[in-house]
Amino acid sequence: MWSSQSVNNGIQNNKENVTQKNDTKIPTLGMTSAISTAPPKPSDLLKTTELEEALKPFDVFETEQELNHRMVILGKLYSLVKQWIKDVSISINLPETVAENVGGKIYTFGSYRLGVHNKGADIDTLCVAPRHVYRTDFFSSFYELLKKQPEVTDLRAVEEAFVPVIKMNFDGIEIDMLFARLLLKEIPDSMDLRDDLLLKNLDQKCVRSLNGCRVTDEILRLVPNIDNFRLALRAIKLWAKRHGIYSNALGYLGGVSWAMLVARTCQLYPNAAAATLVHKFFLVFSQWKWPQPVLLKQPSNVNLGFTVWDPRVNIQDRYHLMPIITPAYPQQNSTFNVSGSTRHIMMEEFKLGLQLTDDIMLNKQTWDKLFEPPLFFMKYKHFIVLLVSAESAEDHLEWCGLVESKFRLLIGNLERNQFITLAHINPESFSQLESQREPNTHCAMWFIGLEFAKTENLNVNLTYDIQSFTETVQNHALNINMLKEGMKLEARHVKRKQLYQYLSPSLLKRERKSSVSAKSQANGTENKKRYSDQGNSDSENPNKKIRLSEELHTTYDDSSNNSASLNCNDDSNSNISLTDEAHNSISTQNPPTHASNTPSTQEAVCT
Repeated sequence: MWSSQSVNNGIQNNKENVTQKNDTKIPTLGMTSAISTAPPKPSDLLKTTELEEALKPFDVFETEQELNHRMVILGKLYSLVKQWIKDVSISINLPETVAENVGGKIYTFGSYRLGVHNKGADIDTLCVAPRHVYRTDFFSSFYELLKKQPEVTDLRAVEEAFVPVIKMNFDGIEIDMLFARLLLKEIPDSMDLRDDLLLKNLDQKCVRSLNGCRVTDEILRLVPNIDNFRLALRAIKLWAKRHGIYSNALGYLGGVSWAMLVARTCQLYPNAAAATLVHKFFLVFSQWKWPQPVLLKQPSNVNLGFTVWDPRVNIQDRYHLMPIITPAYPQQNSTFNVSGSTRHIMMEEFKLGLQLTDDIMLNKQTWDKLFEPPLFFMKYKHFIVLLVSAESAEDHLEWCGLVESKFRLLIGNLERNQFITLAHINPESFSQLESQREPNTHCAMWFIGLEFAKTENLNVNLTYDIQSFTETVQNHALNINMLKEGMKLEARHVKRKQLYQYLSPSLLKRERKSSVSAKSQANGTENKKRYSDQGNSDSENPNKKIRLSEELHTTYDDSSNNSASLNCNDDSNSNISLTDEAHNSISTQNPPTHASNTPSTQEAVCT
C-alpha cells in the first residue's frame, strides 16, 4: 500500500556512516532498513544506567508488591466477568454445563500492557464476550454486579462515548473497561486477538474497543528489544508530560502515539541501548518531514469493509498534520487532533530535546535536565484563561471532562484568526486561588499562551472566537442533558503581569527565577550577536526602539460599541479587544461579576 521509499523520505539526511562491527543478522522491522545496527558501547550502557537512576525520583517504577496488587485486582475482575457471562448464559436458557464453558476473558492494553505504567496509574482493560452476550448486558447486569462489590468505588458508565466504557476505582486502582462481543460460541483462554478475521461482521464500537489491545500487542511484536523499548519509552513519556505535550484530547500526542514513535526509533536502531534510543528519538523526529506518515509496518491488505487511513482515498486524511498510523487493521491516524500550533510546539520541543541529549551524551549535562519543565508563563505576554466551575465535586469532574474534550475547538478558532501565529494550551489544570474562589464551588483553570503577528498598530478582537467555543460547549452539554445548576465556563484575557491574580506566588517566583538564570547563561552569546548586528539594524531602521521592559500596560478605548481595547506595549504593538456587552461564559444561572476581584481583567462571555 505504501512504498518504503516514500516513508524513508520522512528522515531528513539523518543516516549515519556506521562501520558494521558485528555480523549479527537482525530481521528488518518497519518500512525501511535500520539506520545503524551497531552494538552499544560501554559508555552507552553507563548512560542507560544513569538514565534509569534519573527516572526513579519521578515514580515511574512500581515495587513488586504494587505489581502483585494489580495482578490480584485483574484476577478478581476476571472471576467477575466469568461469573457474569455464566449468569447471562443461564438466563437465556443455555444448559449450565454449556454456560460453564462459554468462557469470556479480560485483556489489558495501553501503558500497563506495554509495561511502562507509572505508580498509581490506571489500567485499561477489555472484556471480551461470546456472541450471545450483548453490550446492553455489559452496561446493565455487569454494571449492577460491579456496584455490589465492596472494592468498587466511583463507578460510572459512559455508554454513549465514541468508545463506550465503564470507569471505576477497584481497590485503589483506577480501571477503564471496554467491551467487545465476538461472533463466536465461546471465548477460550488462548484467544489471540491479532487475528484480523475476528473483526468480520462486527459493529464499529466493538472494532474500536478491540483496537486498543490489537495495536498494543502489535507494537510489542514490532520492536527488536522490548526491555530497551520500555526504558526508552518511560523516559520519553516522562519528558513529554513534564514539557506539557502529553495529551491526545488537547492536540498533542497521547500514550499510544509516543509508544509508536519510540518503537519506530527502536526499528531504526535495533541494537542500541535505551539511552542511545532516547537520543536518536530526538534526532529522528526533530528532522521528520511531516506530514509524511510514521508507520511501523506495511499496512495490511485486509478488506473487511472498515475505513482505514489512506490519503489517496480519503480526502480528509490529506489534511492531517502529523500522521502516526496504528499498525493493526483497521489502520488509523492516532494524531488527528494535532493542530498547527500543537505541531509547532512539539517540533520545537524535539529540537530542544536533541540539543540537550547531545550534551548529555557528551557528559556536558545530566539526565535530570531533560525532565525540567519549560517556563510556560514566562514565555508569553498574553493568555486566555478558561475557568471551569461547578457546585459539587462530582459535577465538576464531569463538567471538566466535557469542557477539556472541546478545548481543541477553541485552539482551532484562535489559529484561524489571521493575527494569531500561535495558541499554546498548557495541559495542566490549576486550582483557583482561595482569595478568588466563590463559596461552595469547585473551579479549575487552564491557560492558553498567545503569540501575535509582528504587525504595527494591530488590533485583534477575540470575542467571536471565544463565543463560538462557549456556545459549542453549551449546546453539546444541553444535548446530552449534562448542564446542571451552578456549572459555569468563563474565558478571560489575562496579561503576564496579571497572572498573580490566578496563580500562586511560589509558582511565578520559581518560573521567574529560572527564566533569569537561563537568560544569564545565554547572555554572553546573545550580547555578541546583538553587538555584531547592531550597526546593520540601526542603519536599516533608525527609529526602531528596543523595549527592555516586559510589563504590559493597559488602556481602555470606549469610543465604539463599549468595546475595551487592551494596548500591549510589546514589539507587535497589538491590541486585543473583547466586547464588554456580555460575559464570555456559559452558565446555568447569571454568573456574578468578577470586576471587583480582578479590575484589570476583561471577561469574554456568552450566555
